[in-house]
This record gives sequence, C-alpha cells and structure tokens, in this order.
Amino acid sequence: MIEPTESESREELDHICDAMLQIREEIAAVERGEYPLDDNVLCGAPHTADELVDDNWGRAYSRQQAAYPLVTLKEGKYWSPVGRIDNVYGDRNLVCACLPLSEYQ
Repeated sequence: MIEPTESESREELDHICDAMLQIREEIAAVERGEYPLDDNVLCGAPHTADELVDDNWGRAYSRQQAAYPLVTLKEGKYWSPVGRIDNVYGDRNLVCACLPLSEYQ
C-alpha cells in the first residue's frame, strides 16, 4: 500500500509510479508467456546481492532484470539483505510469538 504525504518529494512519487508501471510490465511479460509462472522476476524478488553474484544463476530471466529493473535504480538501489524466507506463508498465517495467556495470570 502506498500512502504518499506532503513529506514525499515529487521525485520520490515519480519513482513509486515508475516502479508500479515496471511491475505491471513484468506481469504482462508473464501473461504473454515470455516467462514461466514459477520462474520470473516477480516470483524471485527481492533479489539479494549474494544471489546476483552467485555462479549458479539458473533463472529464466537475466541478472540485469533482477538487479536493475529500472535504470534509475543504478544510482540509489536499496539492497534487501534477505530474499523471501517463507514466500507468502507469513502473509497468510497469523503467527504470534506471545506467551500463552496462562502465563499472564
């Protein structure tokens, strides 16, 4: 979810719009059959620096597409320290690390 405020610069808002347009293009590439459903830039994101320099790059898309889907990222990319840990499990399953209720009595 994007919630721009008056504190966001026009440049930052343009970056967000560019990213959304690029994501849509990546979806369209899968729809056109250019990449398989289970091996495309969207499924592999976020790509860590370690993944990109690994000699065993066996993906259907290029390292260039993974690292810099937008030219503007070459100057100021945030490198995620981790990839997807459990895919969407955490999004679909509530996990509570709290003590059991009996411990609070």
